[in-house]
Amino acid sequence: MNLLDGLWGILDLLLVAVLLLLAMAAVLSSDRRRSMMLFIVFGLVLALVWARLHAPDIALAEAAIGAGLGGALLMATLRRDTHQQTDQFPQHPVVLWGAGVLVMVLGTMIAWGLFSVLPTVEQTWRKGAAVDAHLAFSGVSHPVTAVLLNFRAWDTLLELAVLLAAILGIRALGYVRSAYVTEAAFSQLAVWLVPLLILMAGYVLWAGAHSPGGAFQAGALLAGAGILLRLAGYSHAGLPTTRWLVRLGLVAGTGVFLLVGLGLLGWGQGFLHYPVAYAKWWILLIEMLATVSIGMTLTLAFMGGIPQKEAA
Repeated sequence: MNLLDGLWGILDLLLVAVLLLLAMAAVLSSDRRRSMMLFIVFGLVLALVWARLHAPDIALAEAAIGAGLGGALLMATLRRDTHQQTDQFPQHPVVLWGAGVLVMVLGTMIAWGLFSVLPTVEQTWRKGAAVDAHLAFSGVSHPVTAVLLNFRAWDTLLELAVLLAAILGIRALGYVRSAYVTEAAFSQLAVWLVPLLILMAGYVLWAGAHSPGGAFQAGALLAGAGILLRLAGYSHAGLPTTRWLVRLGLVAGTGVFLLVGLGLLGWGQGFLHYPVAYAKWWILLIEMLATVSIGMTLTLAFMGGIPQKEAA
């Protein structure tokens, strides 16, 4: 073992120790706000661990959905608890600056971890023999996408169905409440970041065919844009203002996925058994619409209800 391998081994042990400590602290803390912040940090460290395990797809999903959107949902939930809004949240500048520096350090470490493994992904990916043997017939060149959208498409279809079912719970919450105070900083930030997030979502979606990415990561980025718009004071968070468009967007991913499967079954190909010549385009169509549905679902989850016009 050379010196570099030894240093990587020490770093891995430290990551495991930090992860366990964060998990214990988040569960055992009696302060819900402190538990929420520890959970977000736990998600960021976990994303770094996945990156070290040469699983950049899962690392991206964990950072975007587990830590980012999951943390945003928890923050939105606790913010509605007016009884604890002002008396327990750390307002001291030193605490806020410390939290900001910690987030920047963790973000830098995650980026470093991802960039350190991406060049070696193709050489070190633990592909199964069956995936290797059939990858050329899947319509994509990335093994994870091939598994999720072709070889095990059933699993992905059911995951989208779970998200669609979650909409029923969101609708049960009723109308969106005005829980946020519009900040000028968020408005200016939205002008710059929302177009960038949409472009990044498009790139991550397209890149999923041959490298880490795909619908769930792209949908999380779209949801991030929606959350930013919501925080900037846009009541619909970028979602359509008409009821039928919202419903169409929410069911598009699962609906088209199911229709494609049934269409192929009627064509004599078997349920979700794509013809090799058209597999790429079927997968791309499903991923595009799934991205829209995932982004809209997560945005509605953050809003905690349905917009007034949508509810009418």
